[in-house]
Amino acid sequence: MRSREIEVILSRQLADSLSTPVFIVDTIGNLIFYNESAEKLLGLRYEETGTMPVAEWSSIFTPRDDEGNILPPEELPLVKTLSKQVPAHGEFWIESLKGKNHKISVTSFPIMGRPHRFMGGIAIFWKTKEE
Repeated sequence: MRSREIEVILSRQLADSLSTPVFIVDTIGNLIFYNESAEKLLGLRYEETGTMPVAEWSSIFTPRDDEGNILPPEELPLVKTLSKQVPAHGEFWIESLKGKNHKISVTSFPIMGRPHRFMGGIAIFWKTKEE
């Protein structure tokens, strides 16, 4: 396993302690962790997926708008945080790997090390509605 910066390790520790679903990605968008609450919502354990590139995780759960149109990765809050290194927020639908549709609200923010080093991003999300 690749060694990680302390800021990323501490972010993972925090995510593991939260009851809210959390994704953590590195600076190029590779998914490097999601917590147990995210596993329940997404329908797949992190141990089963391991790390995933942004192209895979941004499409595997089929993010869609309210009209059912598939959202391109660049419209997802976490991808916006990665590209601009600023917080982002949005709501959209996802389909879990168990075939359930969930409307989720997502807030993402950058992980910043010292001195002002970009280390990756975190997305916290929760269900707002289920179909």
